[in-house]
Amino acid sequence: MSRCRCTMRIIAAAALAVAGVGAHAQETQSDEHAHHATHAEMRGDATKNPQHAEPPSAASGTTAASAADHIAPPPPEHPMMPMSADAMIDAMGMDDAATFAKLRIDRLERSFGADAPAFSWDVDAWLGQDFDKLRVRSEGEHVRGSTDEADVEALWSHAIAPFWDTEIGVRQDVGGHARRTWAAFGIQGLAPYWFELGATAYVGESGRTALRAEADYDLSLTQKLILQPRAEINAYGSSDRAAGVGAGLSDAALGVRLRYEIRREFAPYFGVEWSRRFGGTADFAREEGLSANDTRWVVGIHIWY
Repeated sequence: MSRCRCTMRIIAAAALAVAGVGAHAQETQSDEHAHHATHAEMRGDATKNPQHAEPPSAASGTTAASAADHIAPPPPEHPMMPMSADAMIDAMGMDDAATFAKLRIDRLERSFGADAPAFSWDVDAWLGQDFDKLRVRSEGEHVRGSTDEADVEALWSHAIAPFWDTEIGVRQDVGGHARRTWAAFGIQGLAPYWFELGATAYVGESGRTALRAEADYDLSLTQKLILQPRAEINAYGSSDRAAGVGAGLSDAALGVRLRYEIRREFAPYFGVEWSRRFGGTADFAREEGLSANDTRWVVGIHIWY
């Protein structure tokens, strides 16, 4: 009996082995058929379109998957209606030739020094476009109840380079004992390292000439605390006793102001300014009881709109 059982187990194991070999052969044959079929399809595609005959790769599968995963954005809630080019420019605020205006009060201050307390101003306003502007500016000083030195200028400003403008116009002196009218020719702009520079030459009646040059720089100590050094010189081609100016270098001022920008458009400040008169201008000042050299403490506000 035991021999019969042993014989039956051997026969069963042999049958299982034969069945496994047959299944493996059938699977191998199926793979070979699939492999040959793929190559046949590729050869057929290459025959139809040789330029696009490329073997399949993982990249193509990734691209297909990415395309399948993409979800189109929802349509706009308020579709834009058809409009003209002018209407589009107005709606998007993209007009390169738009007209702008600005008023800037660089200095509106009270000063205290060896001479009587004084009230000073430096105002600049313009209206125009990027290349051409109409500019009006005024600078002066009010001392002892009267306007000591003041002028008003109307200039046509034209851009000649990035950050640089030429200016031409007229200047009218409105302070002091003499009222002079000048033709003005100048240039102003932003120099490298953010220095603001300006120089204007003047030609007046009876061959009078004058020159004014200014420079200032804004040094940001913090986002709201700005230190501004500033310098200005004035020179005249001839002496004018009525106006209180002598020939040559007339006067110079060097100051530094520290302002706090409560907003960029509004900033109170305080500082100190050293001024000196030269030559005939200093002599005329002494005759009126004024000092040739002066150190002034100033307090004021800086505003622009």
